[in-house]
Amino acid sequence: MPPIEITAFALEELRTHRSEKWRDFPSDVLPLPVAEMDFPIALPIRELLMEMVSRSDLGYLGPIPELPLAFENFAKKRWGWVLDPNQVHIVTDVGVGAVEVLRLFANPGDRVLINTPVYHNFNTWVQEAKLEKVDVPFEQVGQEWKLDLRAIEEAYRSGVRAHLLCNPHNPLGYVYSKSELLKIAQLAREYSVIVISDEIHGPLTFSESNFVPFLSLGEDAESVGIVITAASKAWNIAGLKCAIVISQSRSMDALLKTLPVATHYRASLLGAFATAKAFSDGEEWLDGVIKALDFNRYLLRDLLDKKIPEIKYQVPSCTYLAWLDLEALNLGTNPSQILLDRGRVALSPGKAFSPHTTSFVRLNFATSPEILTEAVNRMAVAIS
Repeated sequence: MPPIEITAFALEELRTHRSEKWRDFPSDVLPLPVAEMDFPIALPIRELLMEMVSRSDLGYLGPIPELPLAFENFAKKRWGWVLDPNQVHIVTDVGVGAVEVLRLFANPGDRVLINTPVYHNFNTWVQEAKLEKVDVPFEQVGQEWKLDLRAIEEAYRSGVRAHLLCNPHNPLGYVYSKSELLKIAQLAREYSVIVISDEIHGPLTFSESNFVPFLSLGEDAESVGIVITAASKAWNIAGLKCAIVISQSRSMDALLKTLPVATHYRASLLGAFATAKAFSDGEEWLDGVIKALDFNRYLLRDLLDKKIPEIKYQVPSCTYLAWLDLEALNLGTNPSQILLDRGRVALSPGKAFSPHTTSFVRLNFATSPEILTEAVNRMAVAIS
């Protein structure tokens, strides 16, 4: 069955939305920094939410065996990952899950590895858990980014307690190879490092790449790994607040069962059931979204080549976030501010992801071709 057609809302409709993306900036600004999509949510999710609200079914979240079973089936079908649904735990969101897992495995002052440039809240989570950050940056070779496995091993050997892994990667649009992840698992087991794999963007991987769940890699990965994920990015339901934490060994699961009881109950009733519905009945919609994003990632390339060829852009292999290098434009250490001031287009500043990527901006292309075209036109005006 071909993917269903997904069409983004018009700008006039989007300006009536109440989310951060549409309230953080004045009405004359085109906002493309926040990682949410401009598409209508999947019909099965919408119908479920409307039914629950119409029946005033808005109490606290209790048992929900439907969610682990739905994710188990989705993961097996989508990625060939066979997991134990009894080792799936519910938390409020991926950030809360990361902090609580870090607190389980690390004491204040312990060291945690990240690989920049990376989603800026990785820094927030490390600080919240009162841990020390160790950075092994990706290496940039031309327009491509490479993981420095040798430096990762050196960091492991130096005594880091945990490794926060963005898999697949935001903002680079980088999909780790199976061999890279196997090496990380092997090194982590050798040096007693816990790998916490944030896999929220996994469902949004394009067809030329294969997303590999960390815990699908066998005994080494199972002995050191925890996966945190959610339906929030792939099905555009971040405001509903629900994520899952997954293990694949008895010892890891025993530790996860000591998570504060409130981590489950602080998730949203609507969010948990919407998440279950996304995994059970949302795959057709997801395929349609990926088709729309696939078109947009190449449309953006063509627009930049035509309007601002000085911008370097490597088409991402996953998600809907474009990582743009504006160094050749000589816009200083925060080009996003110039684009905002002069072009009235808002993008995420590169310095939020690493102090070494100040010439970059991150652009969200999960929108209509018309809005994407207008954004590039505004960028061209801003630098003219």
